[in-house]
Amino acid sequence: MALVETRSDGPPRLLAEALYSQAAMHAEYGGVVPELASRDHIRRVVPLARQVLAQAGATLASVDLVAYTRGPGLAGALLVGAGVAVALASALDLPALGVHHLEGHLLSPFLAEDPPQFPFVALLVSGGHSQLMDVRGVGDYTLLGETIDDAAGEAFDKTAKLLGLGYPGGPALARLAALGNAQAFALPRPLLHSGNLDFSFAGLKTAVATQLRKLGDDPSERLRADLAASTQAAIVDVLAAKSMRALETRGMRRLVVAGGVGANLRLREKLDAAAARIGAKVHYPPLALCTDNGAMIALAAALRLQYGLADVDRSGAFDVRPRWPLADVGGGGAVPPPTAIS
Repeated sequence: MALVETRSDGPPRLLAEALYSQAAMHAEYGGVVPELASRDHIRRVVPLARQVLAQAGATLASVDLVAYTRGPGLAGALLVGAGVAVALASALDLPALGVHHLEGHLLSPFLAEDPPQFPFVALLVSGGHSQLMDVRGVGDYTLLGETIDDAAGEAFDKTAKLLGLGYPGGPALARLAALGNAQAFALPRPLLHSGNLDFSFAGLKTAVATQLRKLGDDPSERLRADLAASTQAAIVDVLAAKSMRALETRGMRRLVVAGGVGANLRLREKLDAAAARIGAKVHYPPLALCTDNGAMIALAAALRLQYGLADVDRSGAFDVRPRWPLADVGGGGAVPPPTAIS
């Protein structure tokens, strides 16, 4: 949940944001349970809204637009957010705007101290999504490549589960990897030399499972750390190589990295080093805004509103889109003037 304001001399400004994590609840089950997630959303959304308004020193009277995540995602959780948002907008006689989840991630670096400029290549690594996009402006997104099976986030999570680590798996694997030797196991780099910009990480998970069987029933902590480090290195190598190839292919020197995997420090180190070698620059959202959050949704809505791309609705009707390709969002490709994004 978040509150942002648009500005004439720069990108929207974050006034307040609050986040409630369901990680502890889902950890008991080793992953997200959709029904539990939806029920918890119902309990948390109104208190979070009150918290954000109090933090910003604002009231509902100062709100001009109510935004919500329309998709993609779990249908039940999306319906909770959409229902509350549209009901609130109707009660206040305000427009409501459904925002694409991945557009929120893609634009989240505009909340950083050093925001990017258009155009740029975006590496979106969020949950079940691994995509490279050519971004020319707000709403102007061209898909360059995507995962054909498991995404990078899924590879982290599934490997963590194989190693007996807790939920969420990605951060747990990264912590264990910091103690290991990344060259200990020769794991595959799927599609590294495919010549295209697609990803595939299902085979890597299978290779990790095979290595674990070879290590026996009770591998030492050192071997587990080595396998975690080798897995992380394989994922990072592929993401970095494909990102640099995308920059070269599109003739760009700006890369935006967003989504939960974008918080991985080893990935950031690898991308920064690779970009420096070709004279490029990498932009990230603040670490706290890499995972799903309300600030990125509010930001995306504010940018669309600011540049006349907000398809707002006052009817009180709404729908959600659990499956929604980012390239279908559209909006005309509004490019803010350099003074607004530099």
